[in-house]
Amino acid sequence: MTRRRNRAPEEFSLSFLDVICCGFGAVILLLMITKTVQPQIIEASAVNLQGRVAALQEQLFEIRGDTRVLNRDLNAKHEQLSDYEQRIAILRGQLASARSRYDSTQVQTNTNDVVAGQLAVARQQLTEEMQRLLGSQHQSQNSLIGGIPVDSEYIIFVIDTSGSMFSYAWERMLEELEATLSIYPDVKGIQVLNDMGNYMFSRYRGQWIPDTPGRRQVIMQNLRNWNVFSNSSPVEGITQAIRTFYDPGKKISIFVFGDEFTGESITQVVDTVDRINREDAQGNRLVRIHAVGFPVQFIRAPHLQTTGIRFATLMRELTYRNGGTFVGLNDFRP
Repeated sequence: MTRRRNRAPEEFSLSFLDVICCGFGAVILLLMITKTVQPQIIEASAVNLQGRVAALQEQLFEIRGDTRVLNRDLNAKHEQLSDYEQRIAILRGQLASARSRYDSTQVQTNTNDVVAGQLAVARQQLTEEMQRLLGSQHQSQNSLIGGIPVDSEYIIFVIDTSGSMFSYAWERMLEELEATLSIYPDVKGIQVLNDMGNYMFSRYRGQWIPDTPGRRQVIMQNLRNWNVFSNSSPVEGITQAIRTFYDPGKKISIFVFGDEFTGESITQVVDTVDRINREDAQGNRLVRIHAVGFPVQFIRAPHLQTTGIRFATLMRELTYRNGGTFVGLNDFRP
């Protein structure tokens, strides 16, 4: 009994000590692991992150520098492109202008050919009609078909004031009128009507304008802006001039300036003028009728040129019958 009680406390003491020692050993091992591993990992991570940040900042600076250089180059390219586009636009405009001039030249050439052919046909037909009306034995009393007689003491201008004349041929008309006045350096009277029979100077209605250098200058000045209504038919102006100013004791010439005839019948106009401007006992007409044709029809397409051709046909017949001359200009510009 005594031996068993003494051995039991010894076994209990040894087991307890083993447990205590193992616990202390585990605590020491944990402390050793915590102190040696964790500080090394935090320090390495901090060093790596700072290096990456520094590298990224350096790359950012390089990218910003490259961006500035590229933006500068891009702006320079945009300026060059703008200059090139401006030069291209100018060249395109010059090309379009050159093509337009070329096309206009081609149209003008074709138009001239067509008009020449039409005038030749009209001249032939008119000649046949003259022969039928006058007879094959008739000879013209007018020996100055190639020139303008200058034996008149009084001159009347009948001017087409239509939009086509005023817009395209007015400067040339002024030159021709001034040249006509120079042919007659000294006459007894002048008068200016439009193709409708309206007077340029209303205070000289039905009267002759005295011929002086000052009057001629005033006539030329007023003509520059004389743009009154016109129906593009010289019939009214011619008949008004003959009925108002004919005088058996005066030699009178009428000059018709125009570009087109829009009336219904050429024959009717010729017959009307024949009745008014009748022949005297010697076979001479009461007044001479001259005409100058301005080819404004050249600006139109060939199928729209009939009014200009009709004017030329009408005035050629009127001047032929009334002792005058028809002059067809080859250009309506000065």
